[in-house]
Amino acid sequence: MQSVKKVPCPRCGAPALFGPENKWRPFCSERCKMIDLGLWASESYRVPDKESGPQDNAGSDPESSSSPSSR
Repeated sequence: MQSVKKVPCPRCGAPALFGPENKWRPFCSERCKMIDLGLWASESYRVPDKESGPQDNAGSDPESSSSPSSR
């Protein structure tokens, strides 16, 4: 029989069992899971967009923003 690994809860840092018997995995409790879900829902966490940056040219024609090519 394998021992179940304990990992720190991503929300509070308390040890949490990382196995099928922990239905809130990887969180230690339903409370921590719901707090984390609420933070995602309120957009407190954001996944960075690799394609856009400070000079986002969304909607502009990429050909018109480049230097003119010789014809």
